[in-house]
Amino acid sequence: MTGLTALTIAAAREGLKRKEFSALELTEAYLAAMERARALNAYVVETADKARSMAQASDTRLAIGEAGALEGIPLGIKDLFATEDVHTQACSHVLDGFRPQYESTVTTNLWRDGAVMLGKLNMDEFAMGSSNETSYYGNVINPWRRRNSNASLVPGGSSGGSAAAVAAHICAAATATDTGGSIRQPAAFTGTVGIKPTYGRCSRWGIVAFASSLDQAGPIARDVRDAAIMLKSMASVDPKDTTSVDLPVPDYEAAIGRPIKGLRVGIPKEYRVEGMPAEIDALWHKGAEWLKEQGAEIVEISLPHTKYALPAYYIVAPAEASSNL
Repeated sequence: MTGLTALTIAAAREGLKRKEFSALELTEAYLAAMERARALNAYVVETADKARSMAQASDTRLAIGEAGALEGIPLGIKDLFATEDVHTQACSHVLDGFRPQYESTVTTNLWRDGAVMLGKLNMDEFAMGSSNETSYYGNVINPWRRRNSNASLVPGGSSGGSAAAVAAHICAAATATDTGGSIRQPAAFTGTVGIKPTYGRCSRWGIVAFASSLDQAGPIARDVRDAAIMLKSMASVDPKDTTSVDLPVPDYEAAIGRPIKGLRVGIPKEYRVEGMPAEIDALWHKGAEWLKEQGAEIVEISLPHTKYALPAYYIVAPAEASSNL
């Protein structure tokens, strides 16, 4: 069937529910798209046989009315997440051949909810990078191009494979991690949606550590609704991660569309750095205008310690990385 890979998670979920196509058909469409898009180098391992087996199991559950929140939805998994008996190397030569005999808590939650694994996604080695040019498996190519240019662009990092795969429609959504921008920056580079959840919302167990006090798992998806669906499944308290938070996981999807009239939204003046390109500055203004049009009050605020954020990061992150690795 054509067009299946263009569906958002929300749309694919409805199509599966209405039996317009099967989970196996959806998975086969993604596997074919992955083959056509190998030049992007977004995947380091493709798990086609496992994906088909998981999709068939999803079809069985769909048929008997026992579908999970992500039943039959094909996902890409950043190579930082432990996946049982499947290549998990943090895109480093150091971990050649490592196939863990355990599953990360985040991916366990996704499989519990019926998601299908398409493969492991490229990334900067040990999540240390912002362009996906430090991977042992080579650079990831951004599927986007500038107008009137064929020059290849980076997808950002360290979750560059996740962002490129979502943008290229070779997975419905992807897991990612963020220590100092590794979800948010590649999402911005590829026109996708990414969120670094509050620390402790997602378990870090089974994720190769970079800086333990900063690392957090989150989704990269095509739109806000899909990101909300993903985060609901990924998040949980976990006794194996004592920094995970024992609080109910909100229904993020249900919150979409709620009015924001009367909310006060602060715009930090320090975030508009000198030398910001005009097109980015224009988007900044447009975002504020969208909020105003929906009834929010926009106020300028000051975060005077912003100038210390990057120096502090480059003290904490390398110190913790040297301890973890």
